[in-house]
Amino acid sequence: MFSGIEHTGHTPFDTVLIHGLVRDSQGRKMSKSLGNGIDPLEVIDKYGADALRLTLVTGNAPGNDMRFYWERVEASRNFANKVWNASRFMLMNFEQNEGLDYENVDAKDLTAADRWILSKLNNLTRDVTALMEKYELGIAVSKIYDFIWDEFCDWYIEMVKPRLYSDTDTTKAAALYTLNAVLVDALKLLHPYMPFITEEIYQTLLDDDSQSIMISDWPVYSKLREFAAEESDVERIKEAVSGIRNIRGEMNVPPSRKAHVIVVSEDEKVRENFEKNKVFFATLGLASEVSIKPDKSGIADDAVSVVIEGGTIYIPFAELVDVDKEIERLKKEEKRLASELERSEKMLSNPNFVNKAPQAKIDEEKQKQEKYQSMMNQVKERLEHLSK
Repeated sequence: MFSGIEHTGHTPFDTVLIHGLVRDSQGRKMSKSLGNGIDPLEVIDKYGADALRLTLVTGNAPGNDMRFYWERVEASRNFANKVWNASRFMLMNFEQNEGLDYENVDAKDLTAADRWILSKLNNLTRDVTALMEKYELGIAVSKIYDFIWDEFCDWYIEMVKPRLYSDTDTTKAAALYTLNAVLVDALKLLHPYMPFITEEIYQTLLDDDSQSIMISDWPVYSKLREFAAEESDVERIKEAVSGIRNIRGEMNVPPSRKAHVIVVSEDEKVRENFEKNKVFFATLGLASEVSIKPDKSGIADDAVSVVIEGGTIYIPFAELVDVDKEIERLKKEEKRLASELERSEKMLSNPNFVNKAPQAKIDEEKQKQEKYQSMMNQVKERLEHLSK
C-alpha cells in the first residue's frame, strides 16, 4: 500500500480484505520445522481447485484463524459431485423431452413445489448479495451450500421426479423450466467460490462454449418470485415427510416397505394443500396410498402418529411392521442386551476392576451400562405393546 502511494501517487487498492491464518488440524501455525505444511498443489491434484477454494472460504470468519482438515476438503469435493450430478440429471431429462417447450412457461402453470423453490432461490439471492457486499464470504457460501445440497438436490429434485417420469403429467414443462432457472442462478451465485465446475456446467447447459458465466448477469431479487403462501404449504409437507422418515427410522422400517398414510386435519386449507401435492408427498413419504380426512374416525388405536402444524399424520402400525417378525427380533435383542448388562454388572462389581482401572475406563463402562439399560427398557416396552 505505502509503496504504491510512494511510486504512483495513487492508492493501489480501494478495499483490502484481511483474513486469518490457515493452521493445521491441531491449531498450530504451519512451518518447515514442524513439517506440518500443506502444499496446495497436492490438494488441487487430489481434490481439485474448486474443492480447496470452497474449503478455505467456508472456514473464513473475520478476525479468526481456521484449521485445515482433510475431511473438509473431501466434503467440498463431495459437494462438487452433488452439483455435477444434479446438472446431469437435468440434462438427461432435457434430452428425453426435446419436443417440450419449457422456456415459455406461464407463471400460472407452476405448481406449489415450483413456486416454493423459486421463492427460496429469490430469498437466497437477496441474502447472498447483501452478505457479499459486506464481505461476509463464509456465511454467504454456507447459505449457497445449504440451498443447493438440501433444498434443491435433496428436496426439489425428489419432488419433481414423479412428474418427469410420467408420460401424462401436464406440468412436466413447468418442472423443466424451474429446474433450469434454479440451477442456472444457483451456479451464478456459486461461481465466485467454485469457478471451474460452474463454468463447465453453465456452458454445457447453454450448449455454447463462447458464453462465459463470468460475464453473465448476476441474479437479482424480484418481487415476482415472492411466493410466501406456497412456501408455507410446502414447508408443512416437508415437516410431515421428515416426521414419517423419523418414525420409520426409529422402527427400523426398510424403505422398500410402503405404508398407507392418513392425513387428518380439521382445517380445509391444510387438506387442500395435501390433496394438491399428493403425488410428491406419497413418493417422499414412502406411501402406498394417501388418504386425507377431516377426523380420525376409522383409524386404529395402535396407528403411529406424527403431529404437524394444523394436523396429524397417521400410519397403521401393522403396515409398518410384520408383528410376528418384530416380536422375534425384539426377543433376540432383549437376550443380547441382558448378556451385555450381565457382563457390565460383573465388571463394575469386581473390586479389582474398580480399584485398578483408570477412572475414564470405569466411567465409560458406567455409560455403557446406562445405555444398555435404556435400550432394554425400550425393548420391553415395545414387546409389551406388541403382545397385547
